[in-house]
Amino acid sequence: MKFIVKILISVLAGFLFLEPAVAQTPYHDYSDMIRMTDNMARDYPTICSVQSLAKTQDGREIKCITIGTGSKDEKPGIAVIGGIEGSYIFGRELSLGFASLLLSNSDDKKVRALLDKITFYIIPDVSPDASVQFFNNIRYERNVNSRSVDNDRDFLIDEDPFEDLNNDGLITLIRVSDPAGYWLEHPDDKRIMKKADLSKGESGSYTVFTEGTDNDKDGFLNEDGEGGVNFNRNLTYDYEEFGSNSGLHPVSEPETKAVLDFLFDHFNIYVTFAFGPQDNLGRPMKGSEWSSAGNSTSAGGQNNTNRSRNRKITTILKSDEIINNLVSERYLEAIGLKGSPPDISSPGNFMDWSYFHYGRYSFSTPGWWFPVEKGENRETAFLRYAEENNTNDVFVPWTRISHPDFPGKETEVGGIKPFVMINPPSDKMSDLISRHYTFLVNIAEMHPEIEFLDIKTEDIGENVYRLSLKVHNKGVFATCAESGESNIWTRIMRLHLEIPGSQKLLSGQAIQRIPRLEGDASAEFSWLIFGKGQVKITAGAVNTGITNTSVELR
Repeated sequence: MKFIVKILISVLAGFLFLEPAVAQTPYHDYSDMIRMTDNMARDYPTICSVQSLAKTQDGREIKCITIGTGSKDEKPGIAVIGGIEGSYIFGRELSLGFASLLLSNSDDKKVRALLDKITFYIIPDVSPDASVQFFNNIRYERNVNSRSVDNDRDFLIDEDPFEDLNNDGLITLIRVSDPAGYWLEHPDDKRIMKKADLSKGESGSYTVFTEGTDNDKDGFLNEDGEGGVNFNRNLTYDYEEFGSNSGLHPVSEPETKAVLDFLFDHFNIYVTFAFGPQDNLGRPMKGSEWSSAGNSTSAGGQNNTNRSRNRKITTILKSDEIINNLVSERYLEAIGLKGSPPDISSPGNFMDWSYFHYGRYSFSTPGWWFPVEKGENRETAFLRYAEENNTNDVFVPWTRISHPDFPGKETEVGGIKPFVMINPPSDKMSDLISRHYTFLVNIAEMHPEIEFLDIKTEDIGENVYRLSLKVHNKGVFATCAESGESNIWTRIMRLHLEIPGSQKLLSGQAIQRIPRLEGDASAEFSWLIFGKGQVKITAGAVNTGITNTSVELR
């Protein structure tokens, strides 16, 4: 831990070295994203490449930007992923903005040194079929792709979608005056509807629906719209069979399969950063008392999880929790947002999959939020925040309409506009993108990195030599997440001693495993070798980097 404290001081200082300016930028649509990614590969051909991982049901590409120098897939890798859910459109902007700033600052000595050691894989949008709704003529928060699904299981497909009843291009709410309803106006802000709390003696006077009509006359409104399957509910960890928007089976969608195949194929990735509804940067994950049970002591004198762990992991493990807390502190300091995001969990989500099934350090954040006081209604808090920050045009005033499903009843359309509670105003994007860029670059400097320490040779007589050394992790991150120690998708570090034919290994193994090493931890090794000459030693794995040295025995 003393090493981590020392590194934190240097990291805090490091936040000062990169403060690029980003011009105010509107949200970019799909064609903008494709154009921007292709331009990155064209303008920086030596350090940037772009590939298409797959096409969605509607033919939209899942693009991946790779940024680094040299043999990119043979160095520790960081995956940065946006579009985890299509309504969180800001995640696309953060991913694109990060890639753009990384490239434009690639001539900076510190950035170039980082790119020599680290490869970044940036997938700006894994849900382009859903994200497109932000830019369509009728806007609503959509999180599903374009696969046609019979959501209400009535043997009809996409037959009861949202409808824009007041022709404002937005899908909001309708409220119907009804003495038997369960909803009433919120006492703190009458624009907001809340469910009546019977325990407080409240009684409702409205029923509330999303904007639309009962097209299939089954008594429900808008229950079977366009699409689809939600990427963020289609992964294997805690997958919900027959769940809403979860797909026919885990990884059923071409975009889900393509992204997971890419990640599994890249053993060098040691951490993922996702921009979506889940959050463990504003709200770090909490471990349990038994989460590191079954650990064994490594050659380096530290506790390490045995790879044969048979207990199912359902909470973050202790050493990973320490890193999560550390990174969370750095994030909140760098981003400067107050409070913390809402706690949003969903089965089959990416953040949990990346940690529990992929076995990597996994971080996720929506990238922006507004403060909510304890016990305060989130919607009223948002309207207060919008007013205090002069953020206009976020609410559609309640307006009376004639509704075919509620003849003779007073019916109104209105409510908070879609997207505005989960995506920042465009005038705040530039600063947030710069802050996230600086945060990610500085966290990347904490990457695991193997080095040799205390290399010693001793002539013990009769042409026999003892060679000893320490393999040391000089990074802050461990050589792999503790959750990945028992995961077949994590490469095992190995140590290889290569001796010429004129020498003979008397004691010790020529090839052996290096245990998982926490930050600033070491593992000691020694050999007895007969004969003089030069020996070569190589250590590491693709997710930690490979280091080598030569030692002369004489």
